[in-house]
Amino acid sequence: MDLFSSSRMSLQAAPLAERMRPRNLDDFIGQEHIVGKGKLLRRAIEADKLGSIILYGPPGTGKTTLATIISEMTAANFVKINAVSAGVAEIRTEIQRARDNLNYYGKRTIFFIDEIHSLKRGAQQDCLLEAVEKGEVILIGATTENPYFELNGALLSRSRIFRLTEHREEDLRRLIQRALADEEKGLGMYKVKLDEEAVQHFINISGGDARNVLNALELAVLSTAPAQDGFRHITLEVAEDSTQQRYIRYDKSGDNHYDVISAFIKSIRGSDPDAALHYYARMTAAGEDQRFIVRRLIVHASEDIGMADPQAMLMAHAAWNALETVGMPEARIPIAQCIIYLATAPKSNSVICAIDKALEDIKKKPIGSVPPHLRDTHYRGARELGHTGYKYPHDYPGHYVEQQYMPDELQGVIYYRPGDQGKEKCIKNNLPKNVKGITG
Repeated sequence: MDLFSSSRMSLQAAPLAERMRPRNLDDFIGQEHIVGKGKLLRRAIEADKLGSIILYGPPGTGKTTLATIISEMTAANFVKINAVSAGVAEIRTEIQRARDNLNYYGKRTIFFIDEIHSLKRGAQQDCLLEAVEKGEVILIGATTENPYFELNGALLSRSRIFRLTEHREEDLRRLIQRALADEEKGLGMYKVKLDEEAVQHFINISGGDARNVLNALELAVLSTAPAQDGFRHITLEVAEDSTQQRYIRYDKSGDNHYDVISAFIKSIRGSDPDAALHYYARMTAAGEDQRFIVRRLIVHASEDIGMADPQAMLMAHAAWNALETVGMPEARIPIAQCIIYLATAPKSNSVICAIDKALEDIKKKPIGSVPPHLRDTHYRGARELGHTGYKYPHDYPGHYVEQQYMPDELQGVIYYRPGDQGKEKCIKNNLPKNVKGITG
């Protein structure tokens, strides 16, 4: 039972992205980490020995396409279930049909459930569990949501999760080239000249979504009349008009990339939330990898804020979690919140200065041995070796007692010098008065 097949006429009427959908693994572009030559998922599909899997990734990364390929390569019955409208009774009916096919004819059944996170926890997911557990059906679930949050833990434990990522620029370029060359399903029947800036614009606004790229390309070609030379000229202006988005000049591998991220971080360091948001918006509109941006925020939270506001690190990690959990474009909101928080937080570079100075001393100075009273004593013979004399701070007033912690060679060296902003004011006051250089 193949629910993906369609007549030639309906295929011709379908959008370009649907017409160009690959029908075999050799034509599949991208996701080499899971379907490249020799990879586990590819081997399982080619051998028709697929177990239950969850395909997790952003829109337009090939989840449904992989399911389509599996439907055409497997000898099993292939059933598509609508996660939104399917009720428990319908699912149970399909399970019984699969059970009968297995018992009477020895034929397996694959259930493909797109947007599987829409299945309600409890009845809908639970009725699948027993059939999957007994091997009566093989489950292929596709979802844009984190399956660890959305799916029954027991169902997850019986499935292998494969994560798909946004298409790389080179993948999207190949898709464009293939669509322009294919005369049967693509745009090859038209004579098209596509400017490089237009190509870059289609890629930048796609968010790594192949469907976005192909549909924008199709609209640009079909809405452009041939010029006197017989070619349809797809310029940057045509591309902008077709996508209703302005072209942002931003080379993700060149100087512009580094200039903008530098301006972004310096604006946060300089406590200018408006400028920081401007550069974030510029990077986002140009299709910059949001993970790259948030990684920089995590580093900045320690490098330029640090102990002046330790909450900054939690905010940066919360932005990362939001990006991983809900994805874009929704994650732009918590990321922007983090940017504003960091830009308006008190600043201190004491953390980076402290660790870099400590690392420098490790490279250049004699570092000596650990003082005997600080060494491990959880073994027989420690007392005989003189590893005694440690004073337990909690046994003393104020939970502090003066004793040597640095090796002899580094006595008196100060790495961490609290600033006078934010919480570091309190840290400076809380540190022992007799620790040299701290409060002076």
